[in-house]
Amino acid sequence: MRVLVTGGAGFIGSHIITALLTAGHEPVVLDALLPSAHAAGPEPSAAAFTHGDVRDAAAVRAVLAGVDAVCHQAAMVGLGKDFADAPAYVGCNDLGTATLLAQMAEAGVRRLVLAGSMVVYGEGRYTCPRHGLVRPGARRPGDLAAGRFEPRCPECGADLTPGPVGEEAPADPRNVYATTKLAQEHLAAAWARAVGGTAVSLRYHNVYGPGMPRDTPYAGVASLFRSALARGEAPRVFEDGGQRRDFVHVRDVAAANVLALEAVDAFPAGALTAYNTGSGRPHTVGEMATELARAHGGPEPVVTGEFRLEDVRHITADPARLRRDLGWRAEVGFAEGMAEFARAGQRASAAV
Repeated sequence: MRVLVTGGAGFIGSHIITALLTAGHEPVVLDALLPSAHAAGPEPSAAAFTHGDVRDAAAVRAVLAGVDAVCHQAAMVGLGKDFADAPAYVGCNDLGTATLLAQMAEAGVRRLVLAGSMVVYGEGRYTCPRHGLVRPGARRPGDLAAGRFEPRCPECGADLTPGPVGEEAPADPRNVYATTKLAQEHLAAAWARAVGGTAVSLRYHNVYGPGMPRDTPYAGVASLFRSALARGEAPRVFEDGGQRRDFVHVRDVAAANVLALEAVDAFPAGALTAYNTGSGRPHTVGEMATELARAHGGPEPVVTGEFRLEDVRHITADPARLRRDLGWRAEVGFAEGMAEFARAGQRASAAV
């Protein structure tokens, strides 16, 4: 199978390329080499490479020749610096996806696997002992500044118990990046309906592993902690470190992409199917920082109490549907993965 991987020179994309080659497929790469993830050209690979942007219709049209399926990884990721980044996020993620899908429609390519994200859910699933399942409202700066990080029941103010989110949960994006990831899914669903295609969104959790970009404000928390340790500095943990996340290894995510691409008959035509793609074994951000620092042999983490209003407190999801439909499960354990990541290299970034 010939597969176009947009963003295939990036962190996750490069691991997908390796997994596709190992499985006997023919990947081709289109990547804009954004400075936030790349300081130089692509790393050597057996896959054909084209330097181009998914917003460039001519470049996309050229690389779609002979392609059987598209694995769309190209995106601007992370929370960014501030709201001034919004046009860049919308341009890269949503205009880029719309351009790609329009060219796929013209070229007759009818299979898409999209790099989705758990950020579309906003806050996770919470239950109140009195009111059952509830959805907390927006976080308030005054609460966060006072160290009140845990959401409360919007009905009675009681403590809530966080739990895993299923794919049927309503979307509630809480920042610009999350909004663009949800818009990508809506665009892919509209494309699938219009052309009779199949679209799969793998809603990634906190992906980590070898090759993450370093020293960039657009990186994920695992990369920021690893970069600090490489400089001999202590990881700085925001809030009280109790934020629950699902850290999933990049090789497991790459394997999920290959399975979704190969499962030709598993998905209904004319629709988008979403899958939570995480380990199913949540850990706190503080636990992750401690495990990474221990494995690296660097300074212990410092809990700062700082916060970002756009962050959510807890978000973990149930990957049971992906396990049931495609037989996928995360193979790399938390301690094993962090030990490898602590020793692994990071890719240089031109962003400051």
